[in-house]
Amino acid sequence: MKLVFFVVAIVASLLALSSADMYMQNPRGSNNRLNENSANRRTANRMFDSQNNNRGGYNVGDRTDKKAGNDQAKQYRMNYFQSGTYLTQVAPNGRTELTVEWTNQHGCGGNEDTDPHKQNCNIVLQYMCQDNSSDFAPDDGITIRAGSSTARSDYSRLSSASLKQAFINRRNSNTRADRGLNEPWVTYDDCTRRERNKGLFTATQQMANKNAAINTRQNRNGNRNGYECPEERDYYPYWHPTVWTDIAILAQNESLCSYYSAESFNSRAKGTCVEQFANNGGRKHFSEANNPAACAAANGVWTEYQSMLELAPQFTTPAACTADHQDGLTYAWGLPYDIVKINAFENIVPACFVRPPPVDCEAAPWSRSNHLGNGKDGVQLNYKWTLPYFPSMNSKRCILRIRYNISTDDYDPYDTDATNNAQSPVQENPLVQVGAAGQDLRLAINTAQFGRTFQDRGHPFTISPRPTGVSNTDHITNLNVRGKRGNIVQTFPATEYDYAPSRPKIEQGDLVHIQWTGSNSHNNGAPGGDGQTGDAGEGTGGTDRHNLLQSGNPDENFPLPIEKVTMFDGVTVGWVASGIDNLSAADIAVILASAGYYQCMETTKCGAEAVDTKAQLQNQLNNAPASFEGIMLRFDTPGTYYYLCTRNNNFTNRSQKG
Repeated sequence: MKLVFFVVAIVASLLALSSADMYMQNPRGSNNRLNENSANRRTANRMFDSQNNNRGGYNVGDRTDKKAGNDQAKQYRMNYFQSGTYLTQVAPNGRTELTVEWTNQHGCGGNEDTDPHKQNCNIVLQYMCQDNSSDFAPDDGITIRAGSSTARSDYSRLSSASLKQAFINRRNSNTRADRGLNEPWVTYDDCTRRERNKGLFTATQQMANKNAAINTRQNRNGNRNGYECPEERDYYPYWHPTVWTDIAILAQNESLCSYYSAESFNSRAKGTCVEQFANNGGRKHFSEANNPAACAAANGVWTEYQSMLELAPQFTTPAACTADHQDGLTYAWGLPYDIVKINAFENIVPACFVRPPPVDCEAAPWSRSNHLGNGKDGVQLNYKWTLPYFPSMNSKRCILRIRYNISTDDYDPYDTDATNNAQSPVQENPLVQVGAAGQDLRLAINTAQFGRTFQDRGHPFTISPRPTGVSNTDHITNLNVRGKRGNIVQTFPATEYDYAPSRPKIEQGDLVHIQWTGSNSHNNGAPGGDGQTGDAGEGTGGTDRHNLLQSGNPDENFPLPIEKVTMFDGVTVGWVASGIDNLSAADIAVILASAGYYQCMETTKCGAEAVDTKAQLQNQLNNAPASFEGIMLRFDTPGTYYYLCTRNNNFTNRSQKG
């Protein structure tokens, strides 16, 4: 048994989880914010354990120029279009690419023998998707939602009742439509019962009588953050099935990639103990057992599940399932980790499902310690995510998370496990001798944080099938906006406004999906914690607004007059949110200049949404929507084009140019 834990201990030492910080800048990371008008988030444990400062993060988007308030349907969810069958094509054909950007405080990357860093580190990107619901925010324990209340979801401890109805009643009373939800309630309830992995190194942390998977070295008291399982959060790759799908592991050293690729849930089945409710009540969603022997002793069945992209129910036999479906994906017949069935207390039976592609593994981008800023190349730390291809063509509702794991070489990161806990190689705030007679100096060491994980997550978004007019082979680049209202001090550790990516490069004939989201409550008011409050900027206080107009070159701060705009000459529209056909170059220019307030130039083309019909746009975009649903443009004419935002580009104060 120790051998199993030894493998886990390797990962724990490398990735187990000062405030250092990890903030996702694009897509906009929440840092557990919802719609607060304060600089500090209101509820640090609302959805997940970030370990971040209370400042930072972005509010959920508003669909219009008014606050969404208690109506989640008035929130804006970024909508991206899925990739085509890109695995069968030569890159970048068929790919939809989203640039994920972040800042991490303690540095990472470049940790080779010839270029050592100040700590070991890894960055893990994952997503979770489910079929999109027509109900924006159902009152259940499984549907992803941002919520309309900044309060954390409820949770009541397990009662002595063992019948299924008792769990259903408890789940239904705990979960509410107005509370944000990422992980399902059933997975957290399981985490509170399942025995923790006792083969892990916990240093000097007192873990006696702290025996569940909610108790870890970093969180020994089992503090709750939404419905996140602390053990799953703190360690990667996790040894049980998880609702998260791996995107990429950005390793401190590429030599580790073969290990991560083999151990990723994308590629390797993971086991859990399956027990049954009495009286044929169905599959229990929990078990105290965390290994096959304990499972057998509990009269359970140790079952290995595989990660799935989605089910493929149209294939009802193993032969039909595993045939070549000409889309580059792997179809498997077996036991998928089907959280919908687990939530319904149903047994998972062999079925056809689509496996996710293998995790991408590469060296982490270099960043310096004690710094929340750009990398060596002068741009935001980033990873270009190729969005999934879902063969069902079902629209998906998703969450993206990024974790930043740091550890030290003050103990052997590969051979330190639970056998070292009795005589831990690291102690709490130890005294060290420096040579002077009788003179000791104290080190600042918290053994709960010698190895630590930080995290950020975005707000819910959707991935939709490609629209008519966009082919399976088209390459789509997403162009978004990062930042929030305020000056550089008021927004920190978020950022001021900029386009994301700031300088996209595309090939002739590629599509660019232009879309952004913003909030009407980014006032950055009190409490401000350890930073400055305030929302310096243009237009109505607390509001995010953006537009995009062509400029002559990057050191100019005036847009080109309409008669000199060439950026949209020869451009074709692959898709536009309004659905209006035959848009001209002038129509495209006015849509982007007005942030979607106008949909075309003339009434004959778009009726009441035209420039010559609709009430006048306020000159600082105050009556424009906070979020722009988007337009997808195909650029066929080679060239370099510059653009800016008229409201936010304020020379000597802030620059929003691309």
